[in-house]
Amino acid sequence: MRRSRAAMLALPLLLAAGALAACTQESDAGEPAAEDTAGPGTEDTAAAEAPESWLYQLTGYENDALDAVAAAPQPTVVIDLARDGGEDYFTADEIAALHDAGKTVYAYFSMGSIETYRPEYGAVAGTDLVLNQWGDWPDEYFVRYWDQRWWDLVMQPRLDQALAAGFDGVYLDVTNAYEEIDLALVPGETRETLARKMADLVIAADAYTADRLAILPQNSPELIEQTGYLDAIDGIGIEDLWFLDTDIPCTEEWCAENLANTRAVRDAGKTVLAVDYAADPANRAAACAHYAEEGFAGAVAGVDLDAVHEPCQ
Repeated sequence: MRRSRAAMLALPLLLAAGALAACTQESDAGEPAAEDTAGPGTEDTAAAEAPESWLYQLTGYENDALDAVAAAPQPTVVIDLARDGGEDYFTADEIAALHDAGKTVYAYFSMGSIETYRPEYGAVAGTDLVLNQWGDWPDEYFVRYWDQRWWDLVMQPRLDQALAAGFDGVYLDVTNAYEEIDLALVPGETRETLARKMADLVIAADAYTADRLAILPQNSPELIEQTGYLDAIDGIGIEDLWFLDTDIPCTEEWCAENLANTRAVRDAGKTVLAVDYAADPANRAAACAHYAEEGFAGAVAGVDLDAVHEPCQ
């Protein structure tokens, strides 16, 4: 289901503003989720045991180090592959220190787009891999992610970097590229063929890492309809199930559809890392309550993802 990525990314200068509102989320049965206190599957689901909360920080690391991340109470953390979003990669010693602090650590990077500040951009831009620019993100472009050159120039080197640094898994963003690519730039392709090719890329990442890294794509949970996709992933990251950016009720049709598909991932025994962007204390508490009801690991963060945020209690 169509979903633009949350306002974030790894450049500290990319900042987003927020507004305050209340939230209700309709469940599959059409009742507001706030009233659905039990939540389907909370007692009988086969979902993997999830941490109560997780930390999502992609930039703004204090003193360019991970000490504050290590000291945070969340047992699971998602950080960028590099502290500057570029070539300053986190080292094996730094990731080992997070492990010593009891953390499970995932490396964030995009699999469906290229940002101009990434070290691979020059090589990618020198080919015809680069497609349309992504809306309000002037530094980001969708790519021919199904092309072998994308694998060779970006995907495999980033997976290798995550392996070398000792990350537990990778957190793969922009799976929704298949919905956002300008079809006029890729003659012969359809949304259906591009969805299949996105699923194939996730499956290839799983096959390449051969259980050495957990595979968690972010968003586009409807890709579980693609053969082999659900078996290839170890979980999913999902934004905006209850709040849009920021504190806006998630009442679009795709909100309920995303929730239903995310529940299917949970029921398959996979980890769910859910994040909503809210600042109002009542909304933060409501989101955390939903996570507990659903059996999701939850995070309520600011859209900049540039600081250690408070865990769900």
